Amino acid sequence: MRKVVITGIGVVSAIGNNAADFWASLVAGRSGIGPITKVDVSTMRFQNAAEIKNFDPAEHFDEKNLLWLDPFSHYGIVAAREAIADSGIEFNDELRDKSGVITGSCLGGKMTEDELYYKLYAEGKQRHQPIAIPRAMSNAVASHVSMEFGLTGATFTTSTACSSANHAIGQAFWLIRQGTLDMAITGGSEAPICFGNLKAWETMRVVSPDTCRPFSKDRTGMILGEGGAMFVMETEESAHARGAKIYAEIAGFGMSADAHHLTMPLSDGAAKGMRLALEDANLEPQQVGYINAHGTATPANDPMESQAIRKVFGSHTDNIGVSSTKSMHGHTLGAAGAIEAAATVLALHNNLLPPNANFNEPDPECNVDVIANEARPAEVEAAVSNSFAFGGLNAVLAFRRVRN
Repeated sequence: MRKVVITGIGVVSAIGNNAADFWASLVAGRSGIGPITKVDVSTMRFQNAAEIKNFDPAEHFDEKNLLWLDPFSHYGIVAAREAIADSGIEFNDELRDKSGVITGSCLGGKMTEDELYYKLYAEGKQRHQPIAIPRAMSNAVASHVSMEFGLTGATFTTSTACSSANHAIGQAFWLIRQGTLDMAITGGSEAPICFGNLKAWETMRVVSPDTCRPFSKDRTGMILGEGGAMFVMETEESAHARGAKIYAEIAGFGMSADAHHLTMPLSDGAAKGMRLALEDANLEPQQVGYINAHGTATPANDPMESQAIRKVFGSHTDNIGVSSTKSMHGHTLGAAGAIEAAATVLALHNNLLPPNANFNEPDPECNVDVIANEARPAEVEAAVSNSFAFGGLNAVLAFRRVRN
């Protein structure tokens, strides 16, 4: 089994359109949540989201390419380009042959679909551009990145609701570790802020009327966000051979199914995912010092996740800092695992744990050490990043700190 490391990170998010700005906002506790500007939500029960700001697609794509791309592709492709540039990798034919792109997305090109259906059903237009399907397909990011860089190894997309990106990253990790790939570009992206999708979320009544307060007793629900994050992963041997900067080792991946309920999570399933990630990483629970929680700020998730953490880590839970960075970049659905993996890896690399913003009051049902509102300096050996999805599908990543 080969060791797999992360040598490049790219991020497009509501709190920064590159990895450096994203990290600066995280450690400052700056939230990107605010009034929705992309859609008229005056008739909805909620008006806030974590929107990407100051992102002009025309700065990244020419007019011809923009025709083929939904906003979720903009975010994923731009993040992939940043990760590749950050890694310093130079592709040759041999490496291209053994490199792939594995991405996650819950919705795919939802904004493209929303626009098409509005024109069809509301305006009665019968003729549409023939690019609607290529724009909307969930694997668009994987395909475009593969073509742009000429990567011909295993390339695909996973769609498991809010666990999509973690499932993608975990599969990429395993493919490299087992030797199917030598390198992977992996992560996820999402662009959920369109009228039809917002109306669908409104009916679930899980979106907060104001902001996202994970683990806080006064939490009122999740906040939707948009964006993407991508990574360059390769073997430790190849990274050392080319003198690459290593952010962290991706050490383990665990996944499970609750087999319980479509929307009510079960702590046993979440705990199983964490245990399997630790076993896969050959990590003892006592080695983990940080958990980037799924932490949606819903009444159901946060106590369940806290209970699951206690089941896995026992009394050591008191020594683990826990934060949900969704409090700043929002819940980006299929991209959540990727953006939160970026936060986790950067935390290990910089010896600084990002805060759980908007935290007001401890909840006895959430008996974990919440990193409330301010970043916490800490040199931890290993960290875990949780993603738990509707449908009871759990995906957990385990990372280990690397000394360069």
